[in-house]
Amino acid sequence: MQGDEACARGAILAGCRFFAGYPITPATDIAEVMAAKLPKVGGTFIQMEDEIASASAIIGASLAGVKSMTATSGPGFSLMQEAIGYASMTETPVVFVDVQRTGPSTGFPTKTAQGDIMQSRWGTHGDHAVIVLYPSTVEEIYRYIVTAFNFSEIYRTPVIFLMDETIGHLRESFYLPDPEEFTIVDRITSSSVDQNTIYQPFLEESELDDEIQPLVPMGDTRFHVSGLFHDESGFPVGNADEASKLVKHFVNKINLHIDEILIYDSYMIEDAEYLIIAYGATARSAYRALKLARANGIKAGLFKPITIWPFPANPLRKILSHVNGIVVAEMNMGQFAREVMRINKRSIPIETVLREDGELIQPYAIVEALTRISSEHEE
Repeated sequence: MQGDEACARGAILAGCRFFAGYPITPATDIAEVMAAKLPKVGGTFIQMEDEIASASAIIGASLAGVKSMTATSGPGFSLMQEAIGYASMTETPVVFVDVQRTGPSTGFPTKTAQGDIMQSRWGTHGDHAVIVLYPSTVEEIYRYIVTAFNFSEIYRTPVIFLMDETIGHLRESFYLPDPEEFTIVDRITSSSVDQNTIYQPFLEESELDDEIQPLVPMGDTRFHVSGLFHDESGFPVGNADEASKLVKHFVNKINLHIDEILIYDSYMIEDAEYLIIAYGATARSAYRALKLARANGIKAGLFKPITIWPFPANPLRKILSHVNGIVVAEMNMGQFAREVMRINKRSIPIETVLREDGELIQPYAIVEALTRISSEHEE
């Protein structure tokens, strides 16, 4: 199966029944599969006039009670940032897929990149928390797009699903999991709400016990939705305390559940003296580099984050406490590496293996970095 196809089919399995999008390489294949398959399960596909309209449409559809998704690439993802902020403020569960290509601007539409790491975290304005997932295989795409929808429902937040051109267009074999293997978090209905009480979709609890009010479809139950700071019923407020309470709610509902949100894989970490950190398509090269390094006597380990944001600081700190050097490999100018440097309190030597020209990082480049850093440590 192709990566983009796996994304679409996994989304349908997760319960996605509305897709709005605009064609853009290398994400168009997702839209094509959704156009063919959504009507067969009672869903709706619509091609919008642009990416801004696409992002707005999925927010509206989600508020109306339907699990919704859009898919784009770098330029379109930039256009969607205001809508991502609106979905954050209105706590609307939606999934944004960004299949990255080389940029900025039009760049190389058909070449790969990992340049949207920081945009996925900080692209929209204002203080907010985000959940960003980034798989590295076609099977992981199929599995974790389901997780993306579950997270969006549980935490009532937009979830960003990062891919890159390589894994989006990669075709590989895997055992298709049985649908029964998956836990699907469904949207609740108005029958779940006490009709004798006023439904308050934006109820904020205390900062230490931050429960999230489930979203009931508009139309079944009346409530107000606004991009302004608002009270429990959604109506605008002008009080600084209320604004502060709401922003803290956005952050706490993610940070207080970080252990459930963080997903990562590690390989040969137990006796590792040197650590490779890589994600997405680059993690595939890193895994091969790990095997080559071990064959050459370098005790390397690999940390592969699936959850890019929130940043996996605590798991990484534990590993960094017993390694002598770090190699961060990514197809950008060091966006994730800066976060690793931020938590590197022991000042462990860090090497970066970076590419920003649309070409994949080769395993030998990572091995060379490991060789350099291990030689310097022995000296």
